[in-house]
Amino acid sequence: MRAFEANFDGLVGPTHNYAGLSFGNVASMGNEAAPSNPKEAAKQGLQKMKALADLGLYQGVLAPQERPDVHTLRKLGFSGSDAEVLAQAARQAPKVLAAVSSASSMWTANAATVSPSADTADGRVHFTPANLVNKFHRSTEHPVTGRILQAMFTDERHFAHHPALPSVDHFGDEGAANHTRFAQQYGDAGVEFFVFGKYAFDSRQPAPQRFPARHTFEASQAVARLHGLNPAKVVYAQQNPAVIDAGVFHNDVIAVGNLNVSFYHQEAFLNTAEVNAQLRAAMGEGEFHFVEVPTAEVPVLDAVKSYLFNSQLIALPDGGMAIVVPEECRKTASVWAYLNKLVTLGTPIREVKVFNLTQSMSNGGGPACLRLRVVLNEAEQAAVNPAVWMNDGLFSRLNGWVDRHYRDRLVEADLADPQLLLESRTALDELTGILALGAVYPFQR
Repeated sequence: MRAFEANFDGLVGPTHNYAGLSFGNVASMGNEAAPSNPKEAAKQGLQKMKALADLGLYQGVLAPQERPDVHTLRKLGFSGSDAEVLAQAARQAPKVLAAVSSASSMWTANAATVSPSADTADGRVHFTPANLVNKFHRSTEHPVTGRILQAMFTDERHFAHHPALPSVDHFGDEGAANHTRFAQQYGDAGVEFFVFGKYAFDSRQPAPQRFPARHTFEASQAVARLHGLNPAKVVYAQQNPAVIDAGVFHNDVIAVGNLNVSFYHQEAFLNTAEVNAQLRAAMGEGEFHFVEVPTAEVPVLDAVKSYLFNSQLIALPDGGMAIVVPEECRKTASVWAYLNKLVTLGTPIREVKVFNLTQSMSNGGGPACLRLRVVLNEAEQAAVNPAVWMNDGLFSRLNGWVDRHYRDRLVEADLADPQLLLESRTALDELTGILALGAVYPFQR
């Protein structure tokens, strides 16, 4: 049965703002307190989704979280009406209010780890929402993320859903931002590549010193077990601690892969030669393209600034691959020179597609952050909630929805405005109808 990769992009939420919440994410830290434009952010994301759908790719939409998250504030001791809870939090703990107002669920690469049916013991697609325990503002996402995924992938004959791993640092899980799958064809039994920042139970191993290693080896092992993966088809690799300290908070900031192509920076991993040998052995017969970008051509800081590797490698319907990059790549001389060279190297990557994602980039997320990859065969695709697939009608409907509900300017002080909460809930209530999700948000239950 034919199989293909579908991308499910996160729809930017109404409270998109720059609160500088993500320590270790250089762009997020650098733009703290700048005004944001939620309407523009949402429309930029929709434009990318529609463009990829127009290429003939399977493109879906993943709904945002309910924000501000008044329910978490109540768990933290704030009380009274919703307006009073927001006012108390703004006075007593403004950074907590900013955290529970984050629209970071737009970066759905962190939503979950997904293993396709060709790789799993029971022949189903498996989903494990990421606990994102390293950052408070993201650690509250996984219950709603799990409900949204279950509303999109409902048929138990085809889909299996697991709860998030225990919410402790030892099992810190950042989802698909640290996971890549390689295969000759999407329907083949593939090699699942888990990248981690540290060993939680072995402090003797190398670890970053400046910024946190968010994802652990032990978390990767746990997800592989939960998904019933063949150990011979699983490869683990540790991120280079030095690049984490340079701002590479996830592997998808320094490496990306698709089918039989691994595109990575020279300094991405510890023991790169050993990692590549394991990948080649696990893949077995057939070509495997390792495209290593030298530090001499693209310094790590240029890679981080431009998000060269936070790109999408997409298989084009007529053959070959394109790399989807943000506009910032064109503005970074070393990166743009390399991309122009890349398409001449004889690898499957033959085309560069540039998108304006300034609002997302300013908060530390590029094209790869915005999408969750799900490999599906034809029967599984037919079982997906049909309302979430991007097409002309949904594109028009969601743009109209954004126009009705989103502000075009937001600063941190606005997060205490009860009207913003009302606007957000009204928007999300309508969105669950558009996407046929049912009651996935706490305010609906």
